[in-house]
Amino acid sequence: MTDEATVTHNPDEKRYEVHADGTLAGFAEYMLSDGLITFTHTEIDPAFEGRGLGSKLVRGALDDVREVGERKVLPLCPFVKAYMIKHPEYQDLAYGR
Repeated sequence: MTDEATVTHNPDEKRYEVHADGTLAGFAEYMLSDGLITFTHTEIDPAFEGRGLGSKLVRGALDDVREVGERKVLPLCPFVKAYMIKHPEYQDLAYGR
């Protein structure tokens, strides 16, 4: 499905990034506030679509949020919201829970 894909946090750009085969393939942008990370937009380059990179990106971002342990997630981005609904193991991160 995916070749070599890695998810990294780019706090200067306020986004998580997924790189495939050494190339930026997509990102998930966010805004921060006290106790909250709001995901606003997720985008995968069309050249990389269909490889599961969007899911890998969101999973990596949510895992990082959980590991840091400082914020709840408000998924304004429809992709992040759908991912969290489909994967109940992330419901504990949802804002309002």
